[in-house]
Amino acid sequence: MSKFFDLVKTRRSVRTFDDSKLDRVVIDELKSFSENITNPYGIPVRFAFLDAEEFKLSSPVLAGEKLYVSAMTKRGEHAAEAYGYAFQALLMHAHEMGLGTVWIGGTMPREKFEKASGLAANEIMPCVSPLGKTASKMGVKETLMRKGVKADTRLDFETLFFANDFKTPLTKGNAMESGLFDALESIRLAPSAVNKQPWRVVVDLKNKTAHFYVKHDKGYITPDYDLQLIDLGIAFYNFEQELLSEGRKPEFEISDPGIATPDQTDYVATYRW
Repeated sequence: MSKFFDLVKTRRSVRTFDDSKLDRVVIDELKSFSENITNPYGIPVRFAFLDAEEFKLSSPVLAGEKLYVSAMTKRGEHAAEAYGYAFQALLMHAHEMGLGTVWIGGTMPREKFEKASGLAANEIMPCVSPLGKTASKMGVKETLMRKGVKADTRLDFETLFFANDFKTPLTKGNAMESGLFDALESIRLAPSAVNKQPWRVVVDLKNKTAHFYVKHDKGYITPDYDLQLIDLGIAFYNFEQELLSEGRKPEFEISDPGIATPDQTDYVATYRW
């Protein structure tokens, strides 16, 4: 098992923190890391680290948090996917540092967070995350929230991944034989808005390509961005990082293979390795 896959398997959404402030050296490390994050689209994503007490920030689904990080990018084509990839990069690094995080997209006073983040008129700020040390015990709110979104369950492997077309599910056995199971499982275990897991991947094992699609659900598209395309960016990051950790060289491209798709399912991007 790669180090990255172990991080994916051990990560969970954390909503109860231990009330302690992070050391300045930890915050500086996060800031430094954030300044060097890139994404396959080459779209800049900037981060703001926000002291909860200073800016009087809170969320009704969190407890004990002292620090938040928000992410902003300019409106435009592929902004959502780039955003998801970049923010996931930061949050996985925070997890590697032993910190708790959780994607927050709706349960927050958005205007206060946007003002604290210095959001520009041409920017979007879809999500924020708390950053802190995980409490020794989950609070009542967190327990109820996890039950509500079925946080500990995921769709079956064969529901998300396919071989050559959408008519042929990719079995775990075939994925293991091809050495692609860990990379795909890294997608399956990734966080997504309300745990909808909107990613679908059609794999061409012969040509070593994986075509990513989004399966749309109602209620996730705002006037400024599509939350489920942010989820696809998260999937891109996990898939790519697992392949890299295994010594492979994934290449990102947008080249629709023309595969017939189910209703409400659209092509997004492709990886070759």
